[in-house]
Amino acid sequence: MTTPTVEERIATIRDFVPRLRDLIDGLNDEQVTTQYNAPEWTIAQNVHHLADAHMHAFLRCKQILTQDEAQLFGWNPSEYAKEPDAMDANVELSLKILEGIHARWTTMFENVTDWDKSGWHTGANKHISLDTHLSTYSRHGDAHYRQIQEVLEKMP
Repeated sequence: MTTPTVEERIATIRDFVPRLRDLIDGLNDEQVTTQYNAPEWTIAQNVHHLADAHMHAFLRCKQILTQDEAQLFGWNPSEYAKEPDAMDANVELSLKILEGIHARWTTMFENVTDWDKSGWHTGANKHISLDTHLSTYSRHGDAHYRQIQEVLEKMP
């Protein structure tokens, strides 16, 4: 299997939110908040997690681009997923966040000149480059897209 090019990975970021919207279009509140595939997250938790994770990652990329020796901090997705806003059936708010972040992220990535520029991730105890962020988050959306597909397959 060949490694996707920078352009292909950027396209994945750019095209993700419309794909996600199509996948969950027409679902009702009960469908997005019922845990059909326990112990996996509900559809709502997945969508809200994507917004949380991609906000963190976008800001990390901004830090890397604008700071020398950027310090990147970890966060706890499992704890975030327990918060009331992460269980709310209104996924539209997170979809709007994702639309904005992915549009800006695309522009950001299209203008990177030094893919090796990195920041120090305090939790992972290592440098993480812009290239690694692009690779990680171009795959991250697809991983949660598949989780949502699995939940949809378990629905009665």
